[in-house]
Amino acid sequence: FTKCCQETGLLMVVKCRQENTALKDCLVGYYSDPLFYEECKAEYLKQREEYRATGIKKKRQKFTSNV
Repeated sequence: FTKCCQETGLLMVVKCRQENTALKDCLVGYYSDPLFYEECKAEYLKQREEYRATGIKKKRQKFTSNV
């Protein structure tokens, strides 16, 4: 989806519909997975506990697109 949008510019709304649909289907799969939800929740609670104990905010991890 990212590659399609970068290549088409403003016409991405029309030209990247198929890629957008595939991206949405993938995300819905992850968002509706209870194991993934629990994994994210546990990671968040761990980071929150560390912040409350130290007062130091941890930098967010940057992800690269798999284009």
